[in-house]
Amino acid sequence: MAPMKLLLVDDESDFLNTLLKRMKRRDVDVQGVDSGEAALAWLETNAVDVVILDVRMPGMDGIEALREIKQRHPLVEVIMLTGHASMEVAIEGMEMGAFDYLMKPMDMDELLYKAEDAFKKKTIHANKIQRMVKDLV
Repeated sequence: MAPMKLLLVDDESDFLNTLLKRMKRRDVDVQGVDSGEAALAWLETNAVDVVILDVRMPGMDGIEALREIKQRHPLVEVIMLTGHASMEVAIEGMEMGAFDYLMKPMDMDELLYKAEDAFKKKTIHANKIQRMVKDLV
């Protein structure tokens, strides 16, 4: 199985840079962008398995970005992050197809565990679709 490719999306540059450094130290294939718009642009030209997406950002917020990601890239799994306890947003995100939801600050091991689970789900879906297409040909 190919290694997981992650995209971190957060407008808080200190948080984003710290998370990127910590993940790269663990040999995670990860990139970071600072907005929902930048995430969509990145996804158009780069293969990504899992997006870790902040809920509250200026411009396109996390919920709007989630909606666009799932519409344009339905196999990409999304984990929502927030520093603000909001069950309504968590429920809305899950209803819109988010894989899971974590509160900031989160434990790095828990985040990576959830990202691995999301990657496994994405891989299973992609393989199933590939088999279905192969059977049709």
